[in-house]
Amino acid sequence: MRPAQTRSAQIRSAQARWTPILWGAVLPLLILGSWQVITSLHVVPAYRLPSPTEVFLAATDLSQRGLLWNDIAISTQRVLLGFVFGSIIGLALGALVGLSRLGSRLLAPTVGAFRAVPSLAWVPLLILYLGISEDEKVILITIGAFFPVYTTVSGALRHVDRQLVELGQAFGLRRLQLLLTVQLPAVIPTVVSGLRLALAQAWLFLVAAEIIAASVGLGFLLTDSQNNGRIDRLFLAIILLAVLGKLTDALIGLLERYLLTRWS
Repeated sequence: MRPAQTRSAQIRSAQARWTPILWGAVLPLLILGSWQVITSLHVVPAYRLPSPTEVFLAATDLSQRGLLWNDIAISTQRVLLGFVFGSIIGLALGALVGLSRLGSRLLAPTVGAFRAVPSLAWVPLLILYLGISEDEKVILITIGAFFPVYTTVSGALRHVDRQLVELGQAFGLRRLQLLLTVQLPAVIPTVVSGLRLALAQAWLFLVAAEIIAASVGLGFLLTDSQNNGRIDRLFLAIILLAVLGKLTDALIGLLERYLLTRWS
């Protein structure tokens, strides 16, 4: 390939990589600009809507005191641990229910009943047995992450093309080999969607856990800011949860790209 063609290909590749990011930044920038205009014109009282500058100053103050990064690190750690544990359990049980008629009959009704239990209903029970501890929070997040993975994996595996399964069996693949080489690759997009839902649920359950029973973390920052009338910190916590949720979702996107490349 000629140098000019190579350069042109590199430019097109860079454009393809950055164009979605630039388009995705349009709406947040419009929201930020509108927010600044509204607060500058005092359309909404300051005690109801702080300016972006006030939120930034609140972040700077908490960062300088070492509190903000600690809250971010603790909350992210809790979410990732609960997400990993919940996803593994959800994948295992989802595969069992999706591939086994007996497993479906035994497990599906009970798991479906527990899925209907609201997240906050688990908190008093976990505190009763585990106390206010890290284990209680991680287990609550694990519960939240489990159900989306279980539901999507079990449903997807039930509808794998039967001809693919029969072809794998014709090549002598046993149950585990068949699962890993035929059935799971066939449902990768659905599994990734389940993981994305599980991650969103993990952040939701994190806030539920930290609002009720925590002394550190972004959920605690929300509650503490409300109790102390620090609406600037309250907005900061919400923005950080949105940013962290998007960043972790981007990691799932990288995983999806790897899996599709690996099993395409």
